[in-house]
Amino acid sequence: PQYPYAITLGALPESESHLVYEVGRQIGLDLKSAGIHYNLAPLADINNNPNNPVIGYRSFGQNKEKVAHFALEYLIKLVQKSIDSKKYNELQTKEDRISYLRALAIGSLINDAVSVFMDNENAILKGEFSVSLMDKSQYKAQISDIIEISVKNIYQSKEVIEKEIIGYKVIHTLLDVFIQAYIQTSNNSGTNFDKLIMNILPEKYKGNKETMYDKLLNICQFVSLLTDGKAIEIYKIINATKI
Repeated sequence: PQYPYAITLGALPESESHLVYEVGRQIGLDLKSAGIHYNLAPLADINNNPNNPVIGYRSFGQNKEKVAHFALEYLIKLVQKSIDSKKYNELQTKEDRISYLRALAIGSLINDAVSVFMDNENAILKGEFSVSLMDKSQYKAQISDIIEISVKNIYQSKEVIEKEIIGYKVIHTLLDVFIQAYIQTSNNSGTNFDKLIMNILPEKYKGNKETMYDKLLNICQFVSLLTDGKAIEIYKIINATKI
């Protein structure tokens, strides 16, 4: 469908700015249904330079406060009720603006979660509320988009996957070496290497345990409490790469 140009929306009085939001919301739904995840509109440029006519009807107008107000109304559903357009535009860097919007978004989500909880308190206390609070949130669509983008660009990024692979290798090696040393020395059949490994195991984890389960649990507790740096340090010692 054809939607009004920004300059047309800009002719609305500020008291009708909610209509700008409704246009932005509908365009967002249309884009989502078409599988499009990015929209490079609206422009927040101010149409006040006659020597730069290219902005034209893509701008909301000549008044910078109104342009800022309408651009934000168009873009930001999540924080539209709490954003301060003047304060936002006084922020000079992208990082500062992102920090400001992030703080508002977190506050909006917390308030919405509280509202959902209060509306469903009885069902929650009775154990009859089978979904998460965010599943009932008015911002569910935005949260789903954030999760999808985060999984793809952060949790499944090359850098993160490489670190996970290293982590698996480190943890597997530590568990394997310490469990074998613990069991073998407990049975008086440990090698010299096993005895050396037991010497770097803290005393509180060396107590003789009666069952195999308790022995395994003891080592798992030790490994699970290691910091990343300490785990890597011990891994390097075991593999003779720390010389």
